[in-house]
Amino acid sequence: MGVKGKLTASIEVKCGGHLIHDLFHSNTHHVPNISPSKVNRFEIHQGGIIKVGSIVSWKYYTDGKEKFAKEVIESIDPHNKSITWKVIEGDVLDLYNSFKVITSSEHEWTTLTFVYEKKNEDILKPLTVFGVWIDVIKEIDGHLFKK
Repeated sequence: MGVKGKLTASIEVKCGGHLIHDLFHSNTHHVPNISPSKVNRFEIHQGGIIKVGSIVSWKYYTDGKEKFAKEVIESIDPHNKSITWKVIEGDVLDLYNSFKVITSSEHEWTTLTFVYEKKNEDILKPLTVFGVWIDVIKEIDGHLFKK
């Protein structure tokens, strides 16, 4: 059994947290256009739209290298404007036994949380990929705020 960890960041968003949630829930396919230096591709493999049970994949960049993650949507809470994505395939699973990404939004804040279990205690925290997704949220905010 590995070492469990959790990273959380709250990002102030000028466009309003509800718009960030709406983009992740309804218009996720726009993320690569909004943040092309961080996200190369988003695809829905099963489910047609973002809903519980949908299987999606991302191609994103960390340290100049393309990475891959396939996720299943575990939960969507419209009241709390949160989505839980569980990684089922991809690069992060080389280092972690389990990996979840939770986005939640309120008023002028979006919170990003990574919940993970390291394969062993020598594995570092996933700070690089965490930073990438914080930057993606900031770029989405900038894009939506301009509108």
